[in-house]
Amino acid sequence: MKYLANGTFVVAALVCLIPATAFTQTAYFQDFESLSQVDGALAADGWLGYVNVFDPNGVYLYGYGPFPAPNNLDPGNYCDIVMGQGGYQQDLKQLVMYSNYYDEQHGNGFWLESNLFQEQVLPAGTTGTWYFTFDAKLGNLGGNSLAAAFIKTLDPDAGYAITRFIVEEMTGTPATWTDYSLSLDVSGLDNQFLQFGFLSVATNYEPCGIFYDNVAFSDDGTVAIEVKSFSSVKSLFR
Repeated sequence: MKYLANGTFVVAALVCLIPATAFTQTAYFQDFESLSQVDGALAADGWLGYVNVFDPNGVYLYGYGPFPAPNNLDPGNYCDIVMGQGGYQQDLKQLVMYSNYYDEQHGNGFWLESNLFQEQVLPAGTTGTWYFTFDAKLGNLGGNSLAAAFIKTLDPDAGYAITRFIVEEMTGTPATWTDYSLSLDVSGLDNQFLQFGFLSVATNYEPCGIFYDNVAFSDDGTVAIEVKSFSSVKSLFR
């Protein structure tokens, strides 16, 4: 199931049943400082979840979603807004993404590919290169678990076939905060769904957490850097 490492990563389309006319291509910035640590905070910010399920041999079985991204549930599953994992550039709050441990297929040895993403539709006539930038550090990922970040486009006129898939494997990200950047030329992708976000692949309830912060999606490579207050800087040294 190590298909991230060998470049043969195949994922079922993540389809949102929302009219394309409701979207325009827009920049996105999030440092998670303004989001509360209660379920619904990520969903209100537009984050979505989708899970693909594979048998123990890695054969695709089915997928479910999209659904509003859950966070800070008890017991935890999928993703949380956490505190105390950041450095100076990450301030007080961060995002951690792991797996849908509520799914009992974990215990059957099935592989769950849990996706957490933002979605928009590319307007007609769109051109140029857009950048997905973020900070990341290793969480409790272990065992056979995998993680990645991605930009993906889906063509609704071709059964939501994947037309572009840019992947940055996060399985080997260090335990210190590291900057990452992915890019995509959106020219010729008019009216297609564009998704950017993070995923984990895990089975048997193995840990797979990765921390993320300073998430940005823009057409100029702008990085989301948090402005520190004196009180927030002091808190890092308590």
